[in-house]
Amino acid sequence: MNQLLNDIKRNKEISIVIIATALCVLVRYPVGICVILALCAAALLAVSFIERRQRKRRLTALTEYLCAVQDHLTLPPIETDQEDEFGILQSEVYKVVALLREQYAAEKRQKLYLSDMLSNISHQIKTPLTAVSLMTELLEQPSLSDEQRLAYAGKIDRQVTRITWLIRHLLTLSQLEAGVLEMKREETSLISLMEQVRESLGVMAELKGVEILLDIPSDMTMKGDRHWLCEAMMNIVKNGIEHNRSGGYVRIRAEQTPIFIKLTVEDNGMGIDENDLPHIFERFYKAKNAPPQSIGIGLALARQIIALHNGKIDVHSIKKQGSVFTVKFYCV
Repeated sequence: MNQLLNDIKRNKEISIVIIATALCVLVRYPVGICVILALCAAALLAVSFIERRQRKRRLTALTEYLCAVQDHLTLPPIETDQEDEFGILQSEVYKVVALLREQYAAEKRQKLYLSDMLSNISHQIKTPLTAVSLMTELLEQPSLSDEQRLAYAGKIDRQVTRITWLIRHLLTLSQLEAGVLEMKREETSLISLMEQVRESLGVMAELKGVEILLDIPSDMTMKGDRHWLCEAMMNIVKNGIEHNRSGGYVRIRAEQTPIFIKLTVEDNGMGIDENDLPHIFERFYKAKNAPPQSIGIGLALARQIIALHNGKIDVHSIKKQGSVFTVKFYCV
């Protein structure tokens, strides 16, 4: 009864019809008019009652949905069966909840990524730091000869250089993965770029007895950041040198289509084991035939740089026959 009176107070139309019906009865208007007014009042009351029930049901459903959002790891769907003001409210609530959930997920991923990176860095520098600590203790022994001291000092220097290189590349990789580093978009000559790669790895290739061959049109260019493109290609070519033998080769080819520029880095080295192939672009992954000094960053770094240039990298390899890395930079 109280709810009915509240509905009448809130709804001016119902109040007017009821007052008109009461006046009709009091002044003794024709019975037909009074009946019509009474029926209108009853109809308005019925409509008001139904709307109130629907509003209460939809508010309850919205409340239950918000409770479900708090209890579920995934975002449950929301039903918007009507395109009225309440339906718009439901839609906006869903958008806000989805945005907040995405922000929360992004923050969680960032914290997990930071924790993972710190753990990786700690694990990777633990061994060289231990070696430096042990050799430092050995240097404190008064019985060491000058020749031994110089040898230990040289070993310490190499370990410190390795730690510096490792930290620099890990920080670079983390910046690339986080999208912090901005790649330049400038016209770059591919033949000039690859000659720079060959020159940078020339000493390493010569010591290994591996020849770096270039098969690139002199007029082919692409837009990108020359510094980082050189870094990516150096890591791929370096991988071909390290997994090769004296008398081997690493051949770099380039071709252009209307859709992409394709670079192929082919070697006739030891190849990559079939079980290692799906993982070689993962950070810190070391294949079974990787050299002892390998850390497993180079190819992961190359993949990130290529991805930031709207590209992708794939590899095909046959054990003891060699590997072929295919890099495609898509035109935009």
